[in-house]
Amino acid sequence: MNLFEQAMEKNLSSTAPLAVRMRPRTLEEFEEQTEIVGKGTLLRRSIEADNLMSVIFFGPPGTGKTTLAKIIAGMTRAHFETINAVIAGVADIRRVVEETKERRSLFNKKTILFIDEIHRFNKLQQDALLPFVENGLITLIGSTTENPMFAVNRPLLSRSQLYRFSLLSREAVLRLLTRALQDEERGLGGYRTEVLPEALEHLAGIANGDARVALNALELAVMTTLPDSGGIRRITLAEAEEAIQKRVLRYDREDEHYDVISAFIKSMRGSDPQATLYWLARMLYAGEDPSFICRRIMIHAAEDVGLADPRALVVASAAAQAVDRIGMPEARIVLAEAALYIAAAPKSNSVVKGIEMALSAVEKERAEPVPPHLRGTGYQGAAVLGHGEGYKYPHDYPGGYVKQDYLPDNMAGRVFYEPSEYGFERKIKEKMNKK
Repeated sequence: MNLFEQAMEKNLSSTAPLAVRMRPRTLEEFEEQTEIVGKGTLLRRSIEADNLMSVIFFGPPGTGKTTLAKIIAGMTRAHFETINAVIAGVADIRRVVEETKERRSLFNKKTILFIDEIHRFNKLQQDALLPFVENGLITLIGSTTENPMFAVNRPLLSRSQLYRFSLLSREAVLRLLTRALQDEERGLGGYRTEVLPEALEHLAGIANGDARVALNALELAVMTTLPDSGGIRRITLAEAEEAIQKRVLRYDREDEHYDVISAFIKSMRGSDPQATLYWLARMLYAGEDPSFICRRIMIHAAEDVGLADPRALVVASAAAQAVDRIGMPEARIVLAEAALYIAAAPKSNSVVKGIEMALSAVEKERAEPVPPHLRGTGYQGAAVLGHGEGYKYPHDYPGGYVKQDYLPDNMAGRVFYEPSEYGFERKIKEKMNKK
């Protein structure tokens, strides 16, 4: 790096957001993620020995993925190259590869390539990397907020170690905020600032484990608060609330979307109305499509409540229609009513088990012809063929029921639907046992 580049970097550093300026510079300063880079862990040993293998860091924003990559850059003897997948393309990959080959040939020096937001690369761009990661020419560090199982090509995944970053704890975010207030070189220590404990607690809590959000909100609160007569900027809870008004909620389509809906369904299945409402609220807060939630409620009504309470599907279907007509935000009440009804309803999976068993029988066993007495008679010549002969019309018998065979011979006696002892199915079972 020449003197001009050094001056530019210093200038950019001084004007960068607080979250960028306060990035930890060493592993000792790095907050949490002890399962990944705690003392004695495989990754930490690899970093300290300067023998890093290709890795992919994934997890929520503001948890230290880019920071750890920059720490590695400061510790390695290898050349460290950074590109951002948002603005980079195959041409950038080719340039890095050519420069890496030249560097390896002339100086026998390794290259570590850090690709921020690697999920932004399409399949072609990721494939362009693959041969050079595979042969060891490039050591890859990929960073993504998405689930790599969806966002990164399988061949690239198989050649990389995956490390999942967790949301920072409230205590960790508080330590970062306190450090920023005290740091005179990179932080806000040059300002005479008094931040009330409840203000710090608010910032740490509502940031939802995202250090970047908390630090930038703190900077906004400090820089927009005028000093009092004594020259002190006093940050109360009011200023903190104004600086960060809404909780940051991670909810991406490839990861949290599936996890949260799974938790919602399992809470209804588990008859827990409190958890059902919580996960529903999480989806609504994050802007999930109400029609998607309606579909899941209807499926659950048939799959996990079934005939234990036949009204569950009626309620779910009516809710879907009402949500379509009403729209948000009032539709949240309709969704809550339907979800709570199903959570509180008796549960039975007899319906889904029955249809799955019947489908399995159709798939795996011989499909015998329809018995003659059950065949259609609504066309000319059916009687000549013997269709319907011997069929007993149930309404001609007491109670509208008469015993006769409705299955083909090879399925005679097979049981697909077995009603449970719960809810309305108990009555169905009693009726079936009387036949």
